[in-house]
Amino acid sequence: MDKIKQLEKEWAPVKEMEDFRAGDTITVHYRISEGNKERIQQYQGVVIQRKGSGSTATFTVRKMSGSIGVERIFPLASPFVDKVEVNKRGNVNRARIYYIRERRGKSARIKEKRMATAEEAK
Repeated sequence: MDKIKQLEKEWAPVKEMEDFRAGDTITVHYRISEGNKERIQQYQGVVIQRKGSGSTATFTVRKMSGSIGVERIFPLASPFVDKVEVNKRGNVNRARIYYIRERRGKSARIKEKRMATAEEAK
């Protein structure tokens, strides 16, 4: 088992991404190839969970498309994930917020975490 993890570290590409966790609203820039053309599609939603470690780590993003919730799982080490932008930091107390699936309207909102800026610190 230790040999597998050692090989994973040597061969797996390590991408530098912005730090995010469950409850954050993010935009994933995902590379899509259609025929011989390539384009970048943006997928914006709330992170429901982060799972795994190393090159096998994944994260699930949920967005609302009209009144229907759509979830998508992205591997962190995928060459198709171009970049991840954090739009809002969410204030949640759990690592996996599956309860958001049953919520509608106001109860589905996630409070934004207050971040101290340089001007407020003065």
